[in-house]
Amino acid sequence: MSDLMKVSSNPHVRSRTGTSSIMLTVVIALLPAAGFGIYNFGLRALSTILITVASAVLTELLFEIICRKQITIGDYSAVVTGLLLALNLPVSVPWWIGVVGGVFAILVVKMLFGGLGQNFMNPALGARCFLLISFTSIMTNFDCDAYTGATPLADLKSGIDVNIMDMVIGRTAGTIGETSMIAIVIGACILILTGVIDLRVPGSYIISFVIFICIFGGHGVDTAYIAAHLAGGGLMLGAFFMATDYVTRPITKRGQILYGILLGILTGIFRIFGPSAEGVSYAIIIGNLLVPLIEKITLPKAFGKGGEKA
Repeated sequence: MSDLMKVSSNPHVRSRTGTSSIMLTVVIALLPAAGFGIYNFGLRALSTILITVASAVLTELLFEIICRKQITIGDYSAVVTGLLLALNLPVSVPWWIGVVGGVFAILVVKMLFGGLGQNFMNPALGARCFLLISFTSIMTNFDCDAYTGATPLADLKSGIDVNIMDMVIGRTAGTIGETSMIAIVIGACILILTGVIDLRVPGSYIISFVIFICIFGGHGVDTAYIAAHLAGGGLMLGAFFMATDYVTRPITKRGQILYGILLGILTGIFRIFGPSAEGVSYAIIIGNLLVPLIEKITLPKAFGKGGEKA
């Protein structure tokens, strides 16, 4: 049959931009954070990144070979998942944590639900939350050759003064890819300038979070306190690279803004009132689960529906 006779369901969008090019752009945008993580923590960070990415890619490849499905590792989505997961790991974790996390992210969260486009939550964050619950002591140990003690965000929660400039640059303890706010923002600019993401989700996320901590943080509109919260932890990495995931965010414009506001409020609740200094991962996971409801209440009415009767 001629290709001209093949018909697919709508919508019909003609674009040279495909999944592989988008995912490759995300990989490039993550390189500044990954590169600074390797500079900050040493070669052990590089080995963790390589092991985690390799585990994610090999898991997807083996699953598709065993199940006789089309090989899709060429779309780079598994690379993005493995890289995001690695950047959310402390450098002190043993090598097998990256393997377990990579397998869980791809096999359980992604492939068992139908593959790319069918997963109900972000695979990298799903795996990180699984690792946090299963191996809490390992996943919350940020001691390494370069740094010892608590993260700046934990110090902030305890009322200890923190060096904001070190947090912005990245000369602090934390996960491999979350420490340098500058590196993350450089990557975010790449995504925005190439049109991969816009500011609806990250903008509403960050603004609502700032408003929440100003109201409930106990410091009022304290710029130093706000800056420390923005530069510390995984807020910037989560806002620009994980909350914007095409599959697990709402498709409606109003829904994306509502989704971002929800994430900001949840992150604020977890950080201010929760036992942990962090909260981004759980906030985004809960937000992912609520996306169907958000889309339902923000879906535009079809033409001719819902109008007033004469």
